[in-house]
Amino acid sequence: MSKLKNELENHLLTHILPFWMKLKDEQNGGFYGTVNYDLTVDKQGDKGGIQISRFLWSFSAAYRITKKPEYLEIAHHAYQFLVEKMFDHEHQGLFWLLDYQGNPKETQKHIYTQSFGIYALSEYYRVTKNEEALKYANTIFDLVETLGFDKENNAYKEEFDRSWNELPNDKLSENGVIADITTNTHLHVLEAYTNLYKANPTKIVKERITNLVEVFYEKIFNKETKFLKVFFDKQWNSLLDLKSFGHDIEASWLIDDAIKAIGLEDDRYVQMVIDIAYNIGNSHAILKDGSLANEQLGDKVDYTRVWWVQAEAIVGFQNAYERTKDEKFLQLVEHLWAYIKENIVDHREGGEWYWSVEPDGKPTERAVGEPWKTPYHNSRFCLEMIERMN
Repeated sequence: MSKLKNELENHLLTHILPFWMKLKDEQNGGFYGTVNYDLTVDKQGDKGGIQISRFLWSFSAAYRITKKPEYLEIAHHAYQFLVEKMFDHEHQGLFWLLDYQGNPKETQKHIYTQSFGIYALSEYYRVTKNEEALKYANTIFDLVETLGFDKENNAYKEEFDRSWNELPNDKLSENGVIADITTNTHLHVLEAYTNLYKANPTKIVKERITNLVEVFYEKIFNKETKFLKVFFDKQWNSLLDLKSFGHDIEASWLIDDAIKAIGLEDDRYVQMVIDIAYNIGNSHAILKDGSLANEQLGDKVDYTRVWWVQAEAIVGFQNAYERTKDEKFLQLVEHLWAYIKENIVDHREGGEWYWSVEPDGKPTERAVGEPWKTPYHNSRFCLEMIERMN
């Protein structure tokens, strides 16, 4: 394990974080929004709300674990841009997208974006004890609970316009359906609330986490197949026979993190966490080369190896090992890391990780930095593993 820990520390500090630090935009604030596949930086690329939140989380967490002051400096820079430009001081909440100069471009408020704001601001508060950051996190929490939660069906809503009128969920629907409820948004609300609770443990946040875990158990987790359902209508009817392998294994450890954080001792939930991990670990989603396929729609498997899916799977399997002591999970971790090093890590001069690798083994020619591709998934996988192996 110490060999793996050293490799991950080295990879994080010399490969992942330096790539993103170079994107600091001194002129307009935040970070350059786009790095093309050929590694050219588009200094006029748009800047996303999810993106800036993920920068803020990544560098705050990197400082919390490594104590390297240069990461705190980057976190301060990200925080300043988030609260000055990305936060809508007129209608509250975080914008979906700004142009490169920091002007609102797509003003929708998405609960997914708000979740990442809470997640990031909580992490920044954990390392700085900056009360203003906690205040912003709680403001967004209140928005999500008062405007973004549907009490009637016990579900978090998805998309709104700038002044918080509900819109169809275009931003987070795919595969030809418009979903009123998504597992993805619920997962990231859970992740955000867990971090808010770690930063500032309050009764109300604990209650909302408890409710969310129960929602996962009762509405999202399919107790027969052990997969998570993905898209729903307003009545929680599943809209598609879709299995998202990456979200499942990510959910396994994030749900576990939530129940540990609030001390929720319930065998049903622990069993769910373990069942999800075994289900993915034993399924046809694990490929011969050690990687994890992306998803399955009906009978059709998408064999693209997406960067974040591999990163989250390592943490999920490591967590499952800690829960079960089953060595099988350590082997899965080992094989995944070998695959990532060989195929997902971009070994070109100045590269980071490819977005994905095609079924034929070639890297996907897609931007390696953009509003969805940020330091968060792979820096978090390294930081989580380092913490766990300590």
